[in-house]
Amino acid sequence: MNLEVTGKLIEKNDTIQVSEKFKKREFVLELAEEINGNVYTNFAKMQLVQNKCDLLDRYNVGDMLKVNFNIKGNSYVDKKSGETKYITNLDVWRIENAQQQAAPPQQQPPQGYASSSQPAPPAYTAPAAYETNDDLPF
Repeated sequence: MNLEVTGKLIEKNDTIQVSEKFKKREFVLELAEEINGNVYTNFAKMQLVQNKCDLLDRYNVGDMLKVNFNIKGNSYVDKKSGETKYITNLDVWRIENAQQQAAPPQQQPPQGYASSSQPAPPAYTAPAAYETNDDLPF
């Protein structure tokens, strides 16, 4: 499941080597949402794992980021209480600067076509006989 969120980076932690084969890096995004004229702020602690830990290096606290992530979860039995407990992680796999506006892609004519020095053909207009006011979905 791919999810995406945009928020302000308010905390970034160092990479932690959890075991010989596993490392992670946590960070926090401030997420602001306007509902009915009121702004509600939430904080999402997210994590990068393994070779993704370095993705955060080029960003600074205060930057607006667009983050793609997956929700991962696990359960375990607490040894003291015998209760089943659950852990949910937001595993990030892509980070982009949300403030950079990507330039629109330049459309190139397909290979073998000359660049368009001729005007574009007129847009298709349906004959009046096809225009009806019925509300059928087909």
